[in-house]
Amino acid sequence: MNSRLARALTFYAAVMLVAGCTSGPPKLPYPAFIQVDELSDIFMASLPGVRAKQLSGDPQTRRTSNRIDLPSDWQGTSGGTPGRSMEIFVLSGKLKIADIVLEAGGYAYLPAGSLGFNLIAEDGARILYFVNDTDPESMIRSPIIINSDLLQWENAAKVGVSKKELRSDPGNGARTWLVRVSTGASLPWESSSVIREGYLVTGNQQYAECVNGKSELWQYAPGGYFYRPADTISGGPESLALMDSVWLLRETSRGDATVWPACVAAELGTKP
Repeated sequence: MNSRLARALTFYAAVMLVAGCTSGPPKLPYPAFIQVDELSDIFMASLPGVRAKQLSGDPQTRRTSNRIDLPSDWQGTSGGTPGRSMEIFVLSGKLKIADIVLEAGGYAYLPAGSLGFNLIAEDGARILYFVNDTDPESMIRSPIIINSDLLQWENAAKVGVSKKELRSDPGNGARTWLVRVSTGASLPWESSSVIREGYLVTGNQQYAECVNGKSELWQYAPGGYFYRPADTISGGPESLALMDSVWLLRETSRGDATVWPACVAAELGTKP
C-alpha cells in the first residue's frame, strides 16, 4: 500500500474513534470545525427568496460571508449592497450573471461601484456569497467573472499541495484562491498576519488548530468552514487530506504567512 495513503487511513481511523467517543469537535475561541449544514437559516433582504446560512459577519460594516441555496426559477440582482464589493463562488448548479453562465467552480468578483448585474438560477444553485467592507486601497475596479476549471493548478511549496489564484488585489493585498491537497499530503504549521477564512469545497481533511500551544484535531467534511483570527497557528503533520480535498480561501487584506516548527503558545505578531 502507498505509504502516504496508509498514513491517511491510519489517521482517518483515529479520527473516527475520537468522533465516536465525543459529542462534537473541540471548543475553540474562534469559529473552526464548523459544518455549515448544521447552521440555522437566516433571512437576507438583499437576496429575497433564498435559503442562506451565515458563516461570519459584522453587522456594523455589513461585511458578511454566506452559503446560499437559490431555488429553481430564482432571479435577483447584485445591486443590493451599494458601495461594497461582492464575491460569488458556485458550488453546484448554474448561475447566470448578466450574460455569463457559471457552473460549479465559477467565480465572480464585482467591485464596489459596479452596476447591478442580473442574477438568474433557472434550475437552482448553491453558492458562496461574500460582501466585503469598503476599502479605498482596492485597485481592482473591473468585474472578474471566470471559470476556475480553465485555470491551471500551480505547485505550492509543500509536496502534494497546489493552488489556483482567483483574485489578487495589488492595492490592498486581498486574495481569494483555491488550494488542492492530495490524498495523504499534510500541511505545515502556519499562521497568517491577517484574518483567513476557508470553506471545504470537496474532499475530506483532518485539520489541527493550535490553541495556547495545544493541538486540537478534528475532521472537515465538504461544507466545513473556519474563520481564523490573525496570527492563529494551524496545520501540522496530522493535518492530512483523507482524500483529495479542495478549499476556497480568502483574506481581505494583505497578509504575511509564517511557518512554525511546531504548535507553540505564540503571542500575537511574534515570529518563530
